[in-house]
Amino acid sequence: MTGYGVLAEVYEWLISDAKLPPAEFVASFDDVLNLLPSNAQVLDCSCGTGQLAVGLAGRGMQVVATDASEAMVRRTAELAEEFGASVRTVRANWEELPDHFQDNTFDMVFCVGNSLHHAAGATGRGAALESMSRLLRPGGRLVLTSRTWELVRARGSRLDIWDRLVRRNGRDAVVIYRWEIAPHWEDEHHIEIAIAQVDATGPVLVRSELLSCWPYRYEELEVELHQVGLQTELSTFDLDAENYMVVASKV
Repeated sequence: MTGYGVLAEVYEWLISDAKLPPAEFVASFDDVLNLLPSNAQVLDCSCGTGQLAVGLAGRGMQVVATDASEAMVRRTAELAEEFGASVRTVRANWEELPDHFQDNTFDMVFCVGNSLHHAAGATGRGAALESMSRLLRPGGRLVLTSRTWELVRARGSRLDIWDRLVRRNGRDAVVIYRWEIAPHWEDEHHIEIAIAQVDATGPVLVRSELLSCWPYRYEELEVELHQVGLQTELSTFDLDAENYMVVASKV
């Protein structure tokens, strides 16, 4: 997955107000962070624009941030510099992670922001989870967040337009999602995300990107985690909730 080249420049419009500051973003994971030793080694392997990675570094952890998108990695490095945070950044997709890091290196691996659905089908998803598991120390934990794809597919193809303007850097924008839901679970689906920035003088600047995704059922994810040596410790999965988190430990 090599998308997010265009959206990287405006990705902050997709992050909620509450999670835009790195300290607030990382605070949303306080429950799992309390399980870590001091000076823990942590990998954020879908780092986006870096709010989580920078927040983790601010807690005194040794942090590596990776992403398949070069533009996202660049923005993470810029945010780390802005906050004076020590974050090592590497452009790598999930399958490339073992080429950059030794097995059993990290105390915790984060794969958050609904990123795993960009892995190409069950094969790609299994390879991604296998790479993340390899890098965890025995007893280390994977923290993963996901959309509830059972809900997404039930709603079908559609256009979602946010019902409010989002203000970032002194500019307002409307966020739009266009969902292309394929007939079968295993088929390639698409999400087009558009950010329409509205200038006070009238012009509208639109940045959009069409992204491929392969949805999965929660029970499939549970099986796939087990297959790569991970045991679920915590799950917030609820068929009526938009998103959920899974924490799985390496056996």
